[in-house]
Amino acid sequence: MPADFNINKTAVSSDELQKQREYSQLVRSIIEQRFSEPPKAFVHTYGCQGNVADGERLKGMLEEMGYSLVDELDGADLVLYNTCAIREHAEDRVFGNVGALKSRKSENRDMKILLCGCMMQQKHIAEKIRKSYPFVDIVFGTHVIHRLPEFLYFNLSTGKKIYELPDADGVIAEELPVHRDSDFKAWLPIMYGCNNFCSYCIVPYVRGRERSRDPETIIKEAEQLVAEGYKEITLLGQNVNSYGKYPDYGCNFAQLLEKLNSIEGDFIIRFMTSHPKDCTHELLDTMARCKKVARHLHLPFQSGSNRVLDAMNRRYTREKYLELLNYAYSVMPDLSVTSDVIVGFPGETYEEFLETVSLVREARFTSMYTFIFSPREGTVAAKLPDPVSKEEKSRWFKELLDAQEVIAAERTASMVGKTYRVLCESVGKNGLIEGRTQGNIIIEFPADESVIGTFRNVTVTESLTWILRGKLSD
Repeated sequence: MPADFNINKTAVSSDELQKQREYSQLVRSIIEQRFSEPPKAFVHTYGCQGNVADGERLKGMLEEMGYSLVDELDGADLVLYNTCAIREHAEDRVFGNVGALKSRKSENRDMKILLCGCMMQQKHIAEKIRKSYPFVDIVFGTHVIHRLPEFLYFNLSTGKKIYELPDADGVIAEELPVHRDSDFKAWLPIMYGCNNFCSYCIVPYVRGRERSRDPETIIKEAEQLVAEGYKEITLLGQNVNSYGKYPDYGCNFAQLLEKLNSIEGDFIIRFMTSHPKDCTHELLDTMARCKKVARHLHLPFQSGSNRVLDAMNRRYTREKYLELLNYAYSVMPDLSVTSDVIVGFPGETYEEFLETVSLVREARFTSMYTFIFSPREGTVAAKLPDPVSKEEKSRWFKELLDAQEVIAAERTASMVGKTYRVLCESVGKNGLIEGRTQGNIIIEFPADESVIGTFRNVTVTESLTWILRGKLSD
């Protein structure tokens, strides 16, 4: 980390934020002159929870500028796609959806089309948008999201297209307006960026270096959320358990959890995503001690082969990962662990893949996010020889899913007859209420919609492979 990396250089200044508020009012004035009622803005976010949190801030700024948020594309006066660059499939979906906007733009030439997020931070993607999708009005990267009012003002007032994609280590913009998508579940970013440079991952290149928010600011925001009635607060970061390193606030992630746990109120704390190299016994002990911290740990292992882990630049071994897991279970016997795994990393052999399967059987995860390797331009892994065919990787992939399915079914079966405190979240397609345990497992049960947004005790009566069914017990 460069010696001159500090909070004063990463924080967006109060003068800059005030300037953006002034642009917001200028946009509102233009809108009031051109529209008889608030224009409609459709915002769609792809990708991770961090992107979703960014999307809530983009929506907040649009509302502040006078736009009315809508859930349907039809009739929208502004369309904003907040993009993800983690996998090729996500990029293909964006290109397809942007292409489909061309006819809408021809029917409504005043419609504004905006693209932002991780995809746009890649130069080759931005150039493709410029050449192949000239009807897009504004393209901006991850480091300038707070400048949305400025971009909209200049486009509305001049009609000129805007491409703003600066290379940067990243910034922290506080006090942006937020439109939260839920009345009882809140995303709370605590840090941004990543220093790990895993050989397959584009995140450090598009999100910048690790930078942590001030702990007192985080605590204040959490207190406000609890006061507003939020029941679940999820702490976010590309590598959340390296919180506090850059800058050094004298408060690491375990200590931050302890502070948040001490806030008065009835709520639970979750966090995503952890890196095994930064997962410590201190953190696990803190989780065990803090009653409001959910008994759920998402700890991606990616591969069970030490050679592949080294090629991935993950900086831990299979043995270290399993030691952490065993310690976590020793201090939290009821802990639910989920993970990520990549199948078919360049050069991986079938024997090395089988090491991954054996780790899965030993770890007994609640569930996993599984991916077939997707090369990302600009990463080290994209340049590695990759002799195994897609068809062969797909066979490995199914073998892994089959192994995990057996484990998941056994785990849910062991939960029948037990009672869990769940946060009631929504009505499912089958008309049942869907709730979620502290371990992040869905339980469906019959109940009135009035329970949504509250905690209820639910007794499990039936187990399916990945979810549970039950009945209210209070």
